[in-house]
Amino acid sequence: MKTEYRIFIGVSLFLIVAAVVYGWWTNHAMGGVEAIGTTALALSTLLCAMCGGYFWFVSRRIDPRPEDRLDAEIADGAGELGFFSPGSYWPFGIAVSALIASIGLVFWMWWLIALGIVCVLLSTSALLFEYYTGTRRTAEH
Repeated sequence: MKTEYRIFIGVSLFLIVAAVVYGWWTNHAMGGVEAIGTTALALSTLLCAMCGGYFWFVSRRIDPRPEDRLDAEIADGAGELGFFSPGSYWPFGIAVSALIASIGLVFWMWWLIALGIVCVLLSTSALLFEYYTGTRRTAEH
């Protein structure tokens, strides 16, 4: 996790410098600071700093991974990484549900917004529990 937090903190430092330069530049070019771009850069800085802080917090509590050690070999990272779904249609359902909610926002139809949000929640839950069968099998059964 040390690699990840260093990347996010580095991007955060770049973004804060970019926000200051952008604010200064627009102030001199237009006679006033352009609020939208400066705000977007400042919020992006905070978002990257938040992610970097989380990764730093986690990296202090776990053992160093092979990615974090300079003396690590490729074979150190071998092994099972977990279960990955071979294919699922639920991401498409989430996208369609988000599209429904977005169209509701564009035309300000509260019922379409509500329908889209309900569809997003249902399709996200379906994706989450796609491989959950509800029964736990043990070696004894």
